[in-house]
Amino acid sequence: MTSRTGPSKVPEDDAGFAVAAAPAGPVLRDESRAPASARILIVEDDVSLSKFLCRALEKKLFSVEVSLDGEVAWEQLQKSLYDLVILDLNLPRIDGMELLRRVRLTQPALPLLVLTARNRTDDMVAALEQGADDCLIKPFSLLELLARIRGLLRRGSSSAVSSSKLGDLSIDREQHRVVRGERTIDLTPREFAILECLMHNAGKTVSRMTLMRDVWNIPFDPTTNIVDVYMKYLRDKIDIDGEMKMLRTVRGVGYVLRND
Repeated sequence: MTSRTGPSKVPEDDAGFAVAAAPAGPVLRDESRAPASARILIVEDDVSLSKFLCRALEKKLFSVEVSLDGEVAWEQLQKSLYDLVILDLNLPRIDGMELLRRVRLTQPALPLLVLTARNRTDDMVAALEQGADDCLIKPFSLLELLARIRGLLRRGSSSAVSSSKLGDLSIDREQHRVVRGERTIDLTPREFAILECLMHNAGKTVSRMTLMRDVWNIPFDPTTNIVDVYMKYLRDKIDIDGEMKMLRTVRGVGYVLRND
């Protein structure tokens, strides 16, 4: 389950758990400490890793709970509120992908970070398509994990009090609600994230590369048409017959959301 390497390749933390060294280049600085109100659920069946993560996050003043299997995690998610979930995919009783699907049906705005030893692009894309907000591959840098956690928490806290409007189209991030004119539009988490990115850049062309980076959290892959497929899904919901077309294709470049 958990990817491990020898001591010559991977340094160990103070408890002896192997984590990847931070990559060469600019060092991610641990400049802030999370408020105690930030509650994180770790769903990980590797006991050593779950203990390591729990201790490391509690040192940063997160409130942490741990579940060692998918079924218990599902029960916890129905009874308690969390600010973020760290989820392994290879879980007993309820698989991580199934748990991810259930969470997205009931809590579409809950930040969810997949932490997995599966390193194929197809697996990461599948997790992101199922609704994960981010993916991190084992072995991992603790500094990078902390940076991604804070990024997801900032995104959640900033979106909780904000809404945007362009013409007769509006999005409410707190309610995960989209309205155009008199009709409410039902979007998947991925479609909502795409629309949020386009709304943030209203009037500006957003490239496919930017969408894959900001929405899917993966490098641009020119061999996949995943962006175009999802843009069609979104366009079919946003621009129906009889309404002005707001979501437009800029051929060879990307997409733009306009109200003219």
